[in-house]
Amino acid sequence: MNQTYAVAAVTAVVLATVLIGALGLRVSRTTSDFYVASRTVRPGLNAAAISGEYLSAASFLGIAGLVLVQGPAMLWYPVGYTAGYLVLLVLVAAPLRRSGAYTLSDFAEARLESPQARRLASLFVVGIGWLYLLPQLQGAGLTLEILTGAPDWVGGLLVALVVTGTVAAGGMRSITFVQAFQYWLKLTALLVPVLFLLAAWYGDGAPRARFDAPAVLRGHTVVKLADTVRIGLDAPLTVTVTGSVDSVAYTDRTVTLAPGTHHVQGGTSLAFAPGAPLPDRAATGSDPLGWSQPLAGGRDGHQLYATYGLILATFLGTMGLPHVAVRFYTSPHGRAARRTTLVVLGLVGAFYLLPGLYGALGRIYAPELALTGSADAAVLVLPDRILGGLLGDLLGALLAAGAFAAFLSTASGLTMSVAGVLTQDVLPSRGVRHFRLATLLATAVPLAVGVVASKVPVADAVGLAFAVSASSFCPLLVLGIWWRRLTPPGAMAGLLLGGGSALAAVMATRAGLAPGGWPHTLMAWPAVWSVPLGFLTMVLVSLATPRRIPPGTPAILARLHLPEEITGTVPVPVQEVRR
Repeated sequence: MNQTYAVAAVTAVVLATVLIGALGLRVSRTTSDFYVASRTVRPGLNAAAISGEYLSAASFLGIAGLVLVQGPAMLWYPVGYTAGYLVLLVLVAAPLRRSGAYTLSDFAEARLESPQARRLASLFVVGIGWLYLLPQLQGAGLTLEILTGAPDWVGGLLVALVVTGTVAAGGMRSITFVQAFQYWLKLTALLVPVLFLLAAWYGDGAPRARFDAPAVLRGHTVVKLADTVRIGLDAPLTVTVTGSVDSVAYTDRTVTLAPGTHHVQGGTSLAFAPGAPLPDRAATGSDPLGWSQPLAGGRDGHQLYATYGLILATFLGTMGLPHVAVRFYTSPHGRAARRTTLVVLGLVGAFYLLPGLYGALGRIYAPELALTGSADAAVLVLPDRILGGLLGDLLGALLAAGAFAAFLSTASGLTMSVAGVLTQDVLPSRGVRHFRLATLLATAVPLAVGVVASKVPVADAVGLAFAVSASSFCPLLVLGIWWRRLTPPGAMAGLLLGGGSALAAVMATRAGLAPGGWPHTLMAWPAVWSVPLGFLTMVLVSLATPRRIPPGTPAILARLHLPEEITGTVPVPVQEVRR
C-alpha cells in the first residue's frame, strides 16, 4: 500500500472531524446543547449519528477478520448487532427518551429513587465504556502500523487526542454532526472498494472461499510470526524456516513438519511454496484467538451453546451500551426516538452486508493473516493483494479513511457517555469545565491499558462489552420500564450478580484461567446463564423486599409509557436531571 495516499486519507479524515466538530461548537449555545443537543436532533440526523458511533472497529475491521479465521459462523456478529436495535425499538427506545434522563445512571436513580443504585450503575457505565474504548484505540494502532510502520501505540494516541478535543470543545452538538458524516464515509469506504474487488476476483477465476478445508496459499509466501504460537497439522508440511520451531533453531533451512502440534517461536519466518496448505493456528488459553474459538472450532462440540451465547449478548447488549442509550435523550420526544431506531435498523443493516465479503476474499487472497494473528488487517490489505497499482493504492487509502472514521466516531460517543458519568458522580463539580477534565480521564485510562494489554481481535473485545451490558443493564431497563415491583435492592443485586459474573467470567477466560471443555465454553460465552441470572436475581430480591418499592413508581411508570401530549410533561432540563 502506498503510504503517501494512506497518510493523506487519514489526515483528511482527522481534519474533517475537527472542522465539523468546530461547526458544532459554533452552534452550541447552552449547557443543554452541550450535553443533549437541546433534545432537538431529528430522526434522520440522529439515526446517522447513532449508526456512525455504533459501527465501530469491530464492525469495520473485526467482522471481516473473524470470518477469515473462523468462517460463516461469525456472521452471527452482524446479525446480532443489527437485531439488537429491533429489541431496543420494541422494549426501550420511547420509554427511555420519556424518562427525561441523560445517562443510564440518571435513569436508575429516577426509577428507583436510590443514590446507591445510581452509583452502582455509574460503575458499570464506566466499565463497559472503557471495555469498548480499548479495542477502538488498539484497532487504530494496528491500522496506522500497517499504513506507515509507526509503533502500534501511535494510532491510539492520535484517536484519543482528536476525540478528546472534539468532545471537550463542543459536546453532544459537535459529535452529532461528526458521527453522521462518519457513517456515510464508512459506508462509502467499504462499498466502493468491494465492488472493484469482486469484479477482479470474478475475472481472476480464483476459487471460492472454502472454510471446511485449510486455506491454500496462491503464491510463494513468507510469514513472520510476531508472537509464539502453536500450529496444528493434519498432514506433513514442508516449509523453509528461519528461527525456532519446537525449540530447534534453523537458518533458512527447509524442514518437513510431521502431523501434530508444533510450537513456533516469536520472530520466526516460515516460507511456504505456492499451493501449500496454511496450517491452523491452535488456540490456547492466553491466545487472543481463543476467546471466540469455541463457536467455530468444533473441538469441544459446544458450537450451538456458543452461538446462543453470542446471540443473547448481541441481541440484548445493545440497549445497555452507554453511548447508544445517551443518544435517545437527544430526540425531541418518544415518537421521534422510535422513528430514529427504525432508520438505524436500515442504515446498520445496509452496512453489515459488506464486511463478510471482505472476510471471504481474505480467505482466498490473504489467508496467512489468520496465522500471524493480524486477521483484522484483511480489509486494509486486500486492494493491494487483488488489484495492486494505483487503483489498489487509492482504494486502500479510502479503506484507511473509513477505518479511522470508525475509530473516531465510536470513541467520540463512548467518551461523551463516560465523561458525563464521571462529571456527575466522580468529580466534585458538574459544570462544563469539569466535563472537559472528565473527557481527558475517559480516554486516558483505556489508552494506558491498551499499551500494556495483549491485542485481542477487535470484534471479540467488543463482544466482552456486549456480554456485560446484556447481563447488567438489559435486566435493569426491561424490568425498570415494564415491572412496577422492581426495588432498589433487587436492581442492585441483579447488577452485581448478572453483570459482575459476566465480567469475571470473560476476564478469567482472557487471562487463561478457565479449564478446558465445558467450563471454558461456559465462561467464554457467559450470556446464556448470566442474563437469566441478572433477571432472576432482580425479580426474586424485589419480591423479597416489597416494602422497598419506591413511592414514586406509579408516576414514573406513567411518564415512561404515556405520550408526552397525555401526561403534559416536558423534557427535564439537563441541569435538573444531574442533581
